[in-house]
Amino acid sequence: MLCSPQLRESFSMAAHLSSCLQIVVMFLCCTACSTGISCRNEAGEPVDWFIIYKLPKYKIGEVGSGVDYMYLDPSVENWQMSKFTVNISQGAIGNTLNQLYMGKAYKSNSSVYALYNDAPPILDYREEYGHTKGVLLFDRSQGFWLSHTIPHFPSFPERGYLYPSSGKVNGQTALCVTYQYEQFLHIAKQMVYLYPRFYNCSVPAAFSADLPQLAQLCEGSRPPLGSDKGVEQLFSVHGEKFVSFAKSERFVDDIYTGWVAQVLDADLLVETWQRQGHMLPSNCSLPKHTMNIKRIRLSGSVLFQSYHDHSKWCVSQAYENQVTCLGDLNRERAQLWRGGGLICSLNPSIYKAFRQVVDWYIDC
Repeated sequence: MLCSPQLRESFSMAAHLSSCLQIVVMFLCCTACSTGISCRNEAGEPVDWFIIYKLPKYKIGEVGSGVDYMYLDPSVENWQMSKFTVNISQGAIGNTLNQLYMGKAYKSNSSVYALYNDAPPILDYREEYGHTKGVLLFDRSQGFWLSHTIPHFPSFPERGYLYPSSGKVNGQTALCVTYQYEQFLHIAKQMVYLYPRFYNCSVPAAFSADLPQLAQLCEGSRPPLGSDKGVEQLFSVHGEKFVSFAKSERFVDDIYTGWVAQVLDADLLVETWQRQGHMLPSNCSLPKHTMNIKRIRLSGSVLFQSYHDHSKWCVSQAYENQVTCLGDLNRERAQLWRGGGLICSLNPSIYKAFRQVVDWYIDC
């Protein structure tokens, strides 16, 4: 199903954002982002965005710890092996979530937060919710949206930072972006389609008028759907453009083939968890194709198969398109009926980082 040519054109123009506009945005935001709620880098400093790629325990030819990870942010040219491990409260994810945990933001009436996961810690797994995982934390100034693929994570605020043992086996990815408050009004619209399982959240009364959808989701009810899917353009505090694609369970199709590849007008190489007997084959039936990645090579020597990778991401096959998306859904039949989404970028550094790790994929 195709979206309008105007949307495709709007997305492609992201690569040509005015440098003057970015300078203005950075000037206006630099003071706020230095002190406000934000994604935090490996040193605990505010950062516009970061991505981590947690390595699987079982790699080709070796068995690892299952807690090591690669790190990427705007200041890093390529993947860097973190000196931290994902199961301790240091490093980018720990530093970011500690604003909720140690900062006691979960007890504050001046900020909104939501932890969501279709497989939350402690609680039972429930399929009626979207197949989506993440964290929102923001106040009237700004905050972050952390989207990840880790089941049973993160822990409840009262327990502090804990990483689940179940999250050590497979590869995982996480994307954190810092946004100004107004962007969360758009993110809230996407949450309606995603229908995340908010297992711990707070939307204080002062925010309810602006964010009625989040308030309803936090209360355990679902806002009405205006359509079966939605697209929102989002801008980070430093003016970096991201595009959020979110589908509900009513859009019964593979999000990669049936929607995103066609909108972005790009053939996509897709990395998702591929269990034997569950995965969808590479698909060249529509104008733009999706092809399954089967093997990943990170930093030359770290080699693993998609069977051991629970991450969900895709890149354009052609280098000139520069498309990278990270998201929620596997290319498997059961997830055609699940809500979920992708957050896409035309950032050349992000694209290079992901495109170069594709070691083998299956063409049609």
